[in-house]
Amino acid sequence: MRLVSFIDAQGRVRPGILEGETVRVINAPDVRSYIALSPDRRGAALGSEIIALRDVRLDVPVRPQRNIFCVGRNYLEHAKEGSKALGLDLKLPDVPTFFTKAPTALAAPDATLHLQARVSPQYDFEAELAVVIGTRCKDVTETQAMDVVFGYTCLNDVTARDLQRAHLQWFKGKSLDDTCPLGPWIVTADEVRDPHALTIGFRLNGEQKQHSSTGSMIFRIPRLIAELSKGMTLEPGDVIATGTPEGVGFARTPPEFLADGDMMEVEIERIGTLRNKVEIR
Repeated sequence: MRLVSFIDAQGRVRPGILEGETVRVINAPDVRSYIALSPDRRGAALGSEIIALRDVRLDVPVRPQRNIFCVGRNYLEHAKEGSKALGLDLKLPDVPTFFTKAPTALAAPDATLHLQARVSPQYDFEAELAVVIGTRCKDVTETQAMDVVFGYTCLNDVTARDLQRAHLQWFKGKSLDDTCPLGPWIVTADEVRDPHALTIGFRLNGEQKQHSSTGSMIFRIPRLIAELSKGMTLEPGDVIATGTPEGVGFARTPPEFLADGDMMEVEIERIGTLRNKVEIR
């Protein structure tokens, strides 16, 4: 099942299920509310109203009620390239490195990202698999972790690299407006099968920049959920970005940062392609 948020002809943001070239409307306030329903009630929430996909505009598939959780340095080759670019020794963490992006950073699929040149000249891209939590939970064990996953989507962790380096924490450089494109939809966990066996990639203006497998994660999804939920409640609709593979712009020789007019594409096997154009003024 592919779950979407869409904007209809009246400008309303509504939840729905993608069915080929149509959207079946869900009788719920939003996607997050639908995810929070018990499995038996989710079926009852599917409505009879069907709208042609061409007549709507996709929005961010789910808007969590708080920050987006992210994991840094979770692919070995990315950790290596980053350390080399910064002239540092490679030191892998014993536990996942968590940070967050503000909800105001979220951007819809196919939306133009409006970035400010005066704020940063070093906007970078990061293709990531995002996990959507489906159950309110706390102190989840690794064995239980996959049971609390509702589904998966694509995320682009756009980063102002100079701000990331300037601040002792990554929050500022990761949380500028329009720096967290998400989508185009949420694919439910039953359709993805093994989230650690997916091809993940990124294209910039049609040129492949990142190409890897989610099997290259240092900390896999059960470990991420177990560590994040220790002593902290996770809510339905929470989003966890699981890290990016090698090939990001700042680590290239010479570095490659985003430019006005660039087209970005995050593509993940079994999920889809998240496209966004960049406008830098």
